[in-house]
Amino acid sequence: MTVKNAFYAQSGGVTAVINATACGLIQEARRHPDKIGKVYAGRDGIIGALTEDLIDTSLETDEAIARLRSTPGGAFGSCRYKLKSLEDHRAQYERLIDVFKAHDIGYFFYNGGNDSMDTAWKVSQIAEKMGYPVVCVGVPKTVDNDLPLTDCCPGFGSVAKYVATSIREAGYDVASMARTSTKIFVLEVMGRHAGWITAACGLAAENAGEPPHILLFPEVPFNPERFLARVDECVKQYGYCTVAVSEGLSDAEGKLIADSGTKDAFGHSQLGGVGQIVAQLIKDKLGYKYHWALADYLQRSARHLASRTDVEQAHALGVAAVNLALQGKNAVMATIDRLADAPYRWEIGEAPLKDVANVERKMPAEFITADGFHITDACRTYLQPLIEGEEPPPYRNGLPDYVRLQNVSIAKKLEAFKV
Repeated sequence: MTVKNAFYAQSGGVTAVINATACGLIQEARRHPDKIGKVYAGRDGIIGALTEDLIDTSLETDEAIARLRSTPGGAFGSCRYKLKSLEDHRAQYERLIDVFKAHDIGYFFYNGGNDSMDTAWKVSQIAEKMGYPVVCVGVPKTVDNDLPLTDCCPGFGSVAKYVATSIREAGYDVASMARTSTKIFVLEVMGRHAGWITAACGLAAENAGEPPHILLFPEVPFNPERFLARVDECVKQYGYCTVAVSEGLSDAEGKLIADSGTKDAFGHSQLGGVGQIVAQLIKDKLGYKYHWALADYLQRSARHLASRTDVEQAHALGVAAVNLALQGKNAVMATIDRLADAPYRWEIGEAPLKDVANVERKMPAEFITADGFHITDACRTYLQPLIEGEEPPPYRNGLPDYVRLQNVSIAKKLEAFKV
């Protein structure tokens, strides 16, 4: 087999464990010097490929690469940049192939979510049309847990552990002061169309009356009257009420409650602030004093509270991506396949990229209680093993000790390309 270089890029919102995937992928590639030469990482994701800004990971020590396993964020930079249809933006895809040719790249690993799997699929198509041999493998990553054909998505388990922990701890705080002070606490979490992260908050409530008392999912149209009645009922029964709400909460007409009117690079509505809207609604209609919090980047960057299951799966998928590529498995995504719930057992699988691209997996109806305000036992059974175990990072001077790579770019060979 001819030795070829590999290209790896991180895409979209980063997570507490995406670098664990990079760690596994680079470590595994280094075990096959007879097949893979160097692993080049795109600086700031796919932008790095388009602009020929390629980071030479071979200049990083084995120790530095190993430390990626316990470092949050995106070690090489990520981006929100969607390559559109081949017909409308053929030049961009041809540019990718030109860069691959110039640097003898025979393997393309794209680490991201729905849009990223679509890009990897399109790259495999254009490479075939142009007659350039490159093996394209998608590596799943998204805190939203909304990719199909995989049991779960790396990044989600750690977010789930963080938000469940946070709302449990906040619940203790609110309960302590509810008699004379705040009676309402609202936590807004990520989740545009799928309520997996909100559902994870529900793991904190193991017994009746424990927080969170109410979960608001994007899959369930928001009914203000029913919601306020439940809030009032909780305050009268327990003395306080805690709520977890997805950023993508919508009304009966499908309009986002917190749509700012602007769009991101992927064409998605910019969200944020639904927690405050819901909390203010309670204050205006019921008069209860509130506090609200926006988990935002904290939930996806909290490597100190990462799920060991999540870290292990993220790392394993990086390793698996290399092995799939070396087996010649083109246009596939590495997956997690669940074998059993308790004890949780899983193995690595694969799925065609064309079946994953741009498909969102939402919360199934059987995971949401009949009243639409909480999770069922079936949902708890699914979620519980994903937050299990701890793998804390090393600490120095009382704080997590994370690695920063050198990220040295290789020399460019092509003319500049505007993105």
